[in-house]
Amino acid sequence: MRWFKDRLPLPAALLLLSIFATTSALRAQTPPELPSGWTDKQIVYTDFDMVAAANPLAVKAGVDTLNAGGSAIDAAIAVQMVLNLVEPQSSGVGGGAFLVTYDPKNRKVETYDGRETAPLEATGDLFMTPTGPMGFTAAVIGGRSVGTPGALRMLELAHKEKGKLPWAKLFEPAIALCEQGFALSPRLFAALSGANAALKTDPVTGPYFYQADGTPKPVGTIIKNPELAATFRTLAAGGADVFYNGAIANDIVAKVRSHPTNPGLLNANDLKIYQAKKREPVCGQYRGRTICGMSMPSSGATTVLMTLAMLEGFDLKAMGPNTADSVHVISEAYRLAYADRGQYMADADFVSVPLAGLLDRSYLAQRAKLISMTKSMGVPPVGQPPGCCAANSFGDGLQAEFEGTSHMSIVDRDGNAVSMTTTIESGFGSYQMVRGFLLNNQLTDFSFTPIDAAGKPVANRVEPGKRPRSSMAPSMVFDSKMRLDAVIGSPGGSAIIQYVSKVLIGLYDWNLDIQQAINHGNFGAQTSATTQLEKGSSVKDLGPALVARGHTVSVVDINSGLHGITFNGVRDNGNRSGLAAILLPYAGWAGGADPRREGIAAGY
Repeated sequence: MRWFKDRLPLPAALLLLSIFATTSALRAQTPPELPSGWTDKQIVYTDFDMVAAANPLAVKAGVDTLNAGGSAIDAAIAVQMVLNLVEPQSSGVGGGAFLVTYDPKNRKVETYDGRETAPLEATGDLFMTPTGPMGFTAAVIGGRSVGTPGALRMLELAHKEKGKLPWAKLFEPAIALCEQGFALSPRLFAALSGANAALKTDPVTGPYFYQADGTPKPVGTIIKNPELAATFRTLAAGGADVFYNGAIANDIVAKVRSHPTNPGLLNANDLKIYQAKKREPVCGQYRGRTICGMSMPSSGATTVLMTLAMLEGFDLKAMGPNTADSVHVISEAYRLAYADRGQYMADADFVSVPLAGLLDRSYLAQRAKLISMTKSMGVPPVGQPPGCCAANSFGDGLQAEFEGTSHMSIVDRDGNAVSMTTTIESGFGSYQMVRGFLLNNQLTDFSFTPIDAAGKPVANRVEPGKRPRSSMAPSMVFDSKMRLDAVIGSPGGSAIIQYVSKVLIGLYDWNLDIQQAINHGNFGAQTSATTQLEKGSSVKDLGPALVARGHTVSVVDINSGLHGITFNGVRDNGNRSGLAAILLPYAGWAGGADPRREGIAAGY
């Protein structure tokens, strides 16, 4: 990190540092809560720009791109390509992503949908057998679970609109690492150790990830991927079209359809017709700020906004961070929001989602009245949002979301921002590797059952060309003048909603800085009576108090991976002169990375 002493006379630099020190103290300095064994990560302050992502090599690629004059979206592309190599279990060009961008010149938020689509040959019974739904592992491993990858087409669309550096240049860091090699990290080693045996016995992934005796290659082993380097060179030269048409597309289809025990339905036309989409952002208010994120087919931002709206009538500040009262109330709000999510939310191109009704403040205030301070509601009731169908008009689905996902938050020196959550769904996706990258298992984010026992259709059922519902919640927060205040997001399957909500509550109810808000113990609930508390964190000690209120408590590992950036400078009020006019335009950012994973925050 380089401070302004490189650009300003020393007295001015020292004064500016004093200003930043003062503004960074505006958030309360509550000691961070770190479970034993975690690496303590300190908050990072930078002057002009910042990248927070899941691997230091990927962050370096992003920071170097920004330093070369690139935009936030340029940096995101560089970060994604490196993540494809060094964190292959989580994301890559074989998967999909959601992207939220902000342009400070016009104070405009735009969102890009790069979610995978179901093959045109797919039907609602894709994961059904004569005796019922397939088991999750049986459905995942092979070609059946693979949807049309969307990340690359989406990144190209965003680059055409917001990129500054040449497309080909953004692949250079990843190509160099593919050829020179990277050291296998502890997190990747742990993922390989816990993977299904199918990964080590596969003729492609086995030799790449494992030793001859079937054990994972040791931590620190230099891993090279010349095949991925060749793929990246092809993509750099030809753009996304060479991925969706021709030899690469044909290899993807062949891999999917030729699996010996679980072939899929993807065909060349599915890739040829795939389109990334720009969608209207979904925004809402909390504690005087505006929070914006992705709309359907991502349920993430909508469910976060519903949760926060129900909590706005509770004095969470007085309750304090991670007390029995605050964990109880927040978990009850989660229950109500998840109940409506499961019933009504899906790809809005296929299902009429009552978005306005779900976000209606009066409706959510009524839902919040179901929260008792003394007793948990257990299994939550489904609501009936205004302007919608009768409650329970859709059936209860059967789906699971896992944690093969990554997130990056980026701000460039012009104030443009990116919040992008990117995924191949569960760890190592479908376990199928093509041309050096893994293919997603995103179709298992659909309900395995198209109708419920009563014969009612499930909103998130499989349909040809449909995008499976997601919980990814790349988000941005703005002040009353729509000036950027925070960029956040996380991996974590359906619990992403809880991780993002927890950090927003930490920032705006408990006055924590971004690193402290990330560090605090995770907890939450969905549509069952069970409330999960993070193993190893102090929040686990709340179990007896929650049980006394009727919660069924489960203490488990809750593996978030949130990366966030908050504004840490001084706002320009338009009335500056002299030295202040020189100093105050510099924004200043504070960044945090989740200690549960290997990421960092860095910038200039």
